[in-house]
Amino acid sequence: MQKKPFQFWTNPGVIVTVLVATLIGTYLDLYFVGKGLYSFPARPFSDSFTIHVGFTLIGLPLMVIVFLLICQKLNVIGKCFAVIVLAAIMSVFEKLSELFGLFVHDPSWMHVYSFFGYAIYLSLILIVYELTKKPDSC
Repeated sequence: MQKKPFQFWTNPGVIVTVLVATLIGTYLDLYFVGKGLYSFPARPFSDSFTIHVGFTLIGLPLMVIVFLLICQKLNVIGKCFAVIVLAAIMSVFEKLSELFGLFVHDPSWMHVYSFFGYAIYLSLILIVYELTKKPDSC
């Protein structure tokens, strides 16, 4: 019996989803930084960029790939649970990054906004992935 190859990396939906997720994340950062709702005090190329380009170019795509790998093995209820858990974890890490001085929110910011924002963002990533993946992939 021949083994089925791991199709995740050959699926064009992965690349499209990572690019869309990175673009959305970048534009959301630019929007919220431009509105003064948060800022990145410690960031590379701070003279040229108002957002953290290291996170945008490396961290965000890697996190999206891991998220898609996890969700690929889950059913619909598992995916919903993963979105909720990851949105909560990301909100906690956001708060921790403030303690380390990597991230600063406006005093009017409520961290529940982050939870719902991440939940919507992760749900959108899943929708894009489901719409762009090959029909015969896992």
